[in-house]
Amino acid sequence: MDIDRNWNRARKLGAILASGVAILPFMLALSPVAAQQKSGQSPIDLADPLVGTAALDDPAVIGNAPPPGEPVYSGQTSPGALLPHGSVAAAPVNNNIELQYPNGVPVPYYYTNPTMIGFTGGGGPTYGGNAEPFIMPVVGDWSPPPAYSHSYYDKSREKAQPGYYSVYLDSFRTQAELTATRWASVMRFTFPASERSNIIVNFPRHGGSVEVVGDRIVRGKSNDSHSVDGAFFVAEFSKPFTALGTFRKSPGDDEGWGIGNSEVKPGAREISGSYSGSYVSFRTKAGEQVLVKMAHGTSYEQAQQRLADEVPGWDFDGVHAAAQGQWAQLLGRVRVSGGTDKQRKLFYSTLYQSFASPRLIAAKGEKFADTNGKVQVATHDRYGPVPFWDTGRNQIVLLELMEPEDVRNIMASELAMAREKGYMNTSFHGDNAVFLYLGAWERGIEFDYEAAYEFMRKNATDPGGPRGYLAEYMKQGWISDIVPDHNPSPPYAGGKAGAAKTLEYAWDDYALALYAKKLGKDADYRMFLKRAGNYANVFDKSIGFIRGRTADGKWIAPFDPAEPYYNFMMKEASGWSTLWLAPHDVQGLIDLIGGRDAFNAKLDEFFTKPYDPAGICRDCTGVIGQYVHGNQPDQQAPYYYNWSGQPWKTQALVRQILDRTYGSDAAGYGYPGMDDQGATSSWYALSALGFYPVDPSSQDYIIGSPVFDDASLDMGNGKTLRIVAKNNSATNVYIQSATLNGKRWNKPWFRHDDVKDGATFVFTMGARPNKAWGSAPDAAPPSMSRKR
Repeated sequence: MDIDRNWNRARKLGAILASGVAILPFMLALSPVAAQQKSGQSPIDLADPLVGTAALDDPAVIGNAPPPGEPVYSGQTSPGALLPHGSVAAAPVNNNIELQYPNGVPVPYYYTNPTMIGFTGGGGPTYGGNAEPFIMPVVGDWSPPPAYSHSYYDKSREKAQPGYYSVYLDSFRTQAELTATRWASVMRFTFPASERSNIIVNFPRHGGSVEVVGDRIVRGKSNDSHSVDGAFFVAEFSKPFTALGTFRKSPGDDEGWGIGNSEVKPGAREISGSYSGSYVSFRTKAGEQVLVKMAHGTSYEQAQQRLADEVPGWDFDGVHAAAQGQWAQLLGRVRVSGGTDKQRKLFYSTLYQSFASPRLIAAKGEKFADTNGKVQVATHDRYGPVPFWDTGRNQIVLLELMEPEDVRNIMASELAMAREKGYMNTSFHGDNAVFLYLGAWERGIEFDYEAAYEFMRKNATDPGGPRGYLAEYMKQGWISDIVPDHNPSPPYAGGKAGAAKTLEYAWDDYALALYAKKLGKDADYRMFLKRAGNYANVFDKSIGFIRGRTADGKWIAPFDPAEPYYNFMMKEASGWSTLWLAPHDVQGLIDLIGGRDAFNAKLDEFFTKPYDPAGICRDCTGVIGQYVHGNQPDQQAPYYYNWSGQPWKTQALVRQILDRTYGSDAAGYGYPGMDDQGATSSWYALSALGFYPVDPSSQDYIIGSPVFDDASLDMGNGKTLRIVAKNNSATNVYIQSATLNGKRWNKPWFRHDDVKDGATFVFTMGARPNKAWGSAPDAAPPSMSRKR
């Protein structure tokens, strides 16, 4: 295969956009993902949790990231074993984050790192890097943390499947296998013959209290109160210890020639302090297995009970089979055929990662620690926070489609957290909880929506709440920025992100307006509807871009729309990327830019103008022209041609993005940027099926280009959505015609109501665009400025 020739073909995307003439899309590179693929495999065989753990490796797609001294962002996912929405992940740790400068988020694993320092099994929120304690099998001599006893491991013998992870530790000639239940992790270590086969158990720097109980149990309590499944852990071992002891970092400020001294106490059973832990030793024969099962809880009693309930014996294979069974049932609800081996592998792998969040903290009737640290009994399945800025744009819609009962409990959990704190949760930037609630309401999921509205309205109207700079936004309809006395391009990370916040709040306000209208609150509807147009207040018509303003209302100068301002005016995005952040009113944006022709020309330039800023945005990878797929602000933009009368360009672009920014690295596991707990994964999974929720608060799905010949999704209501693509191939990416339930369909979008009772879409594909399909003005999707 001539990779260079095919890559050059892909770079001719501008010709597609300008003329609509089809060219051969970028061919999929050979990789481990493709090489491992075999026809006829089930979804559980196709899903590979290693997908997302690597970074892209082609400079043309990476852009100018990373800043010197940092790695390129991977998807920052973990290949560990867990259940859907599991707070417990039995996961490998090859990333010693406590000895690194921060980059991205704390994740325990980065694919190319060559040594393993341990394994974890719960006790950490979100990305897994804060999970504790660390557990590491070490043969012979060992070193206390934070140095750890590293082991090289053989990538060819590393294996990950949903609910299972395995790796061979070459340095210690030991096989490590991991699996998990809902509340417990199980680890199986196969040792060589040794008089000193050790297992090291320790907390990270913040430390805690550790105790060795009898000859088979190590337990402890973390000094960190943020463990989602409880600060207490109990670890049981399948074989009695032959030796034991404790260790910690010596108290005091003595630095020695590094971080200070360690304090190791052979035979001791209790210890507390920084890096506190225990070592337990065994005499092992060649091939002898030692198992560890561990659970967390709000007390030792709860952790012990979880172990007794979920892992009463030492049947590792049985726990593994049960975990895979849960994943097989969930992933098997989406069935695809056609496409390439690699596309099917990536689809089920991204679908798997899409169920990473939110995490289940406590089942109904169980004890958990609430947001104030108070131990309560769950009155419903209690989930952790939804990362609304990330998964609120797409993944929540996938959950609403497939798991409506879980969504109901997720909404109840968010409402409970709002009652505990006084405000609805936000996430990072914006105030997007309304996307979850309104989207679920639009899809017919029953809930007490008026109770949730009280807190969302408070977020949107109380300047003392979590919406930053809300008083300014409410007073003048936009948020200003302060011009620094030095270069504002990255790595400068100061500023208010005023222009981007204005756009985010306007989008939130439109959803709140529709929400208020459904509740019959007409005054609120009018108030929020007026605010929903505030995005236009930071659109500079003289240059055709979203642009920051100073407190006196003047446009900030100098201004370069190609610069990815990290927090100044924009949020981790350039002016080019931020321009499209009005998903609720694409038609209004078309009008601001000057109509369909001007809008299409602007989009064409966006996707073809070379990415070459002076500043380096570490989050900005996965580039196609000025488009940055590796971060959230512009991920909806490829679908905007459906509003502007050129849906065939969306069809070509979606295929290009799927092919070029996922798994195109040498490993085949690369993502264009952080997955952000399922967001980047959900983009792939939904787009590969053929549609995407540009505005997740609505029930509208925007059509792209289905990758598979036949796909069936079993919705949570028991009905099935089937999408058939006839004459489909890598070159036949353009929709020629479509039917829905046998009737002609000429719109590049559909509503949930169109398919909720079960439906079959049939698309006929071709190698050249059909410019008549879906392009009429009255076929465009709804917008605030263009009602249905």
